[in-house]
Amino acid sequence: MRPEHGSAAGLGAGDVDFAEPQVVATGLEAPWGLDFLTDGSALVAQRDQGTVLRLRPGRPTVQVARIAGVVAGGEAGLLGLAVSPWYLLDRWVYVCFTTASDIQIVRFRLGAPQSQQVILSGLARASVHDGGWIAFGPDGMLYAGIGDAGVPASAQNLASRNGKILRIRPGGGVPADNLFPGSPVYSYGHRNVQGLTWDTRGRLFATEFGQNTWDEVNLIVPGGNYGWPVVEGPSTDPRFRAPVVVWTPAQASPSGAAFANGTLFVAALRGARLWAVPVSAAGQVGTPSAELVGAYGRLRTVERAPDGSLWVATSNRDGRGTPTAADDRGLRFTTGERQPPPAGRVGFHADSARP
Repeated sequence: MRPEHGSAAGLGAGDVDFAEPQVVATGLEAPWGLDFLTDGSALVAQRDQGTVLRLRPGRPTVQVARIAGVVAGGEAGLLGLAVSPWYLLDRWVYVCFTTASDIQIVRFRLGAPQSQQVILSGLARASVHDGGWIAFGPDGMLYAGIGDAGVPASAQNLASRNGKILRIRPGGGVPADNLFPGSPVYSYGHRNVQGLTWDTRGRLFATEFGQNTWDEVNLIVPGGNYGWPVVEGPSTDPRFRAPVVVWTPAQASPSGAAFANGTLFVAALRGARLWAVPVSAAGQVGTPSAELVGAYGRLRTVERAPDGSLWVATSNRDGRGTPTAADDRGLRFTTGERQPPPAGRVGFHADSARP
C-alpha cells in the first residue's frame, strides 16, 4: 500500500523513501520500545506479553527474553527499551515496565534475561498515563518519561517522580549535576511523555499526550516546568515553558519520536500517521507535514537505525486499533544512504558517564 503523502518519486520529509517499506516483521503484539544492537538488528518490547523480540530484515523474528514481574493491563505492561551505548563492553539492555505495584527500570543481558538488576523502582503505576519511554542521551545518562499515573497534581510536585522526565546514571544513581540535588527529576509538569529524542546538537525533544485539547512536542531544558495540569498546550504564563508544536488528539496522540536528516519524526496513534517536523540547526521548528496517513493504522514507535533508516512499529493490536492479518508490523524505510548515528545512539561513548 502506498502512502497518501510524499512526492511522486516516493521521497518524503527528511529524504526518506516512504513508498517502498521493507516489512521486517509481522504478527507482533502491541510492540512498544525499540532499539538497536551493534550488528544493526533491533530489539522490540511487546507490551502485553512482557517479551523482547529480536528483529532482523529477511530473517525470522526470535524471542530473546521474557521480563519477570511485568503486569500488563490498559496502557500498562512492558514499555520502553534501550540498549546500552557501551553494549560491546557491558552487554546491558534496559527496559521499563509496570509491576503489580509500581513502575520499574531494570537492566539485563540477553544471555541471562532472568537475572535482572533493578535500576529504579517505586514509581506510581496505573492502567493509564505510565509514560515509560527510556533512552540514552548524548551525555551517556539514561532518561525516562514517566506519566502522572492518573494523578495530575503529581506533575507539579517535585517530591514525586511521576509526571516528570527523569535523568539517572546507567547504574541507577542520581547524577551529581542534576539541577535538583539528590533528585532524578530533569523536567516536570508533564502529563504523559512517551517519546524522547535528541537532535545532532544534543537538544532533547519530547512528545506528550494532552488531555482533551492539545498534544505537544516540547523542547526540554533542565529544570523546566511544562505546565500540566495548570495548562495544556499553548500558554503565555511565564511560569511554564510552552510547547514548540501542538496538535489536536485526533491528529496525533503522539508516542515515539526520532530525528533523521534535520527532521523530527513523531509516530501518531489516534492520528494514524507519521508526523515530520523540520528543525533547523538553530533549533527553530517549522511546519509539520504528515506521512503514511492511514496507510498502516496506529503508529507507536519510530526509531533511527545505525544505517540511517527509519524503523516504524504499528500498534493496531493494543486494544484500540483495527488490526489486519499482518498486524502488528515492523517496517523499515530508507533513503539508501548510510547516515551517522544521532546523539545518544549505539556507538556513542562517554567513559565519564559509565557506572
